[in-house]
Amino acid sequence: MQSPRERSEVRPRAGWMVMGKRGRPSALDVCRVLALFLVLFPSVSLQCKILKCNSEFWASTSNSGPEEEFCTALRAYNSCVRRTARTCRGDLAYHSAQHGIEDLMSQHNCSREGPTSQPNARTPLPPPPPPLLPDSQERSDGPEVCHYERSLPRNTAGPNYTHCGFFGDPHLRTFGDDFQTCKVEGAWPLIHNKYLSVQVTNTPVVPGSMATATSKLTIIFKNFQECVDQKMYHAETDELPAAFADGSKNGGDRHGANTLRVVEKVPGQHVEIQARYIGTTIVVRQVGRYLTFAVRMPEEVVNSVEEGDNQDLYLCLHGCPANQRINFRNFKARAAEAHSAGKTRSGTAAHGFTYQSAKAKCKERLPVEDLYFQSCVFDLLSSGDINFTMAAYYAFEDVKTLHSNSKRYHIFEKDAFMNNAAPRSKDFLSLLFLNVLAVFLWIGSCTVHL
Repeated sequence: MQSPRERSEVRPRAGWMVMGKRGRPSALDVCRVLALFLVLFPSVSLQCKILKCNSEFWASTSNSGPEEEFCTALRAYNSCVRRTARTCRGDLAYHSAQHGIEDLMSQHNCSREGPTSQPNARTPLPPPPPPLLPDSQERSDGPEVCHYERSLPRNTAGPNYTHCGFFGDPHLRTFGDDFQTCKVEGAWPLIHNKYLSVQVTNTPVVPGSMATATSKLTIIFKNFQECVDQKMYHAETDELPAAFADGSKNGGDRHGANTLRVVEKVPGQHVEIQARYIGTTIVVRQVGRYLTFAVRMPEEVVNSVEEGDNQDLYLCLHGCPANQRINFRNFKARAAEAHSAGKTRSGTAAHGFTYQSAKAKCKERLPVEDLYFQSCVFDLLSSGDINFTMAAYYAFEDVKTLHSNSKRYHIFEKDAFMNNAAPRSKDFLSLLFLNVLAVFLWIGSCTVHL
C-alpha cells in the first residue's frame, strides 16, 4: 500500500487528451475524436450542440446489438448533427462528425433512408441499475489506492477536507474560507493540480454592467494509476449533462473506474461528481441561466501542485486578483445612500429592486445576514435577476453538505474584512519596524557627532 506522499508523487499524463484505440474506425473512435475537438476548441460547444448529439449516440450504442439497431441509431445521430448545421457550419467538430457518420454508414452498410428510432415493441426496457452501496460496502475489486481514505496509513488522523464555492455575480469562497466578490469576465481557472483542473467562463449578466455570472464550466480529471482514465465534464447554460463528454458515467475501463462517477440528482439542474480516488466531491448546479460550483477536497490534493507550476491565478487557492475584486463595503454604502435618497446608482430603482426590497427578498431564503445574504442583495441590485436569490441559497446549502467545520458555515462581513486586512497589517508592522529602526540609527549618529 502506498503512502499519501507516494500517491501525490505519481504524475498523471501531461496534457488534456482523450485516449483511443488504434485500428478500424468505430462509433467509439468517432465519439473520442469529437471529445478531443471539444477540448481543443471549447468555444464549439457554446456555438452548437454537437456534444448533445455525441452523448445521445454514445448512449444508444453503448451495448452491442443487432446491426439494424446500430444503423437506426446512426441515422438518428445524422439527423441530430444536420439540425445543428446552421450554428455549427465551419466548426471542426461538426465536420468531423459528418465524416465519421459517412464512414460508419459505409462500414455497416447502413441505408440513409429508414427509421431513426426503435419500434416500441422491439425495444425492451433496460434493467434497473443496481442499488448504490455505501462506500464501505462498495465492490472491493478496485485497488486500495483508488479509495483515498482507505489508502491512508492506519492509525493516522483523517484527512483535512477543505471547501471552495463559486456562484452568483460571481462570489468566491476560497479553500482558506476567504470570501470575495469579483468581476472576472471571460475564462478563469478555479483549480489546477496533479489530479484535476477546473475552468469557468463568466459572461455579462446585464449589458454595460460589471455584473458577470458563470455560463460554462469544464472539469478535467487526469489519468491516475490503475484507477481512472482521463475524463472531461463540460457544462454550459441549458446543458447540464448527466455524463462525461464521451457519454460515460464512470472513470473508464480501469480496475478502479467506479471510484469516479457522475450522479444526476435533479435532471438539468443538479449534478454531483464523486471522485473517491482523490477524496473529492464536486457539485454543479444550474440556477436560472447560470451555473454554480462547489467542491470538497482534501488539503493534500489541493496542495498537490505540479512542479514549476505558478498557482497564483487559481481562484479557489488564492482568490481573485486584487484588480478584479469588488469592494463589498463600498457597494453596500453606496446602495444604502442611494436608498436614502430614493434612487440607485442609475438614478432609479435598480432593475426593480431598492436596497430594502432586495434585503426583504433575500431574507426569505437566507435569514442570517452573513455574506451569503449580502451576496444575494448585491446580485439583486446589480442584475435584477430573482434567480440569484436561489443561487446564494443553494451555495449555502452546499456549504452545509461539503464543509467539514460546522462553525465555519457562516462568514460575516467583519471576518472577510479581517482576512483581507491581515496582509496589510503585516506590511504595516514591517514598515513601522523599519521606521523605528531608522529613528534609532539617526539618534545614534547624532550622539556620535556630538
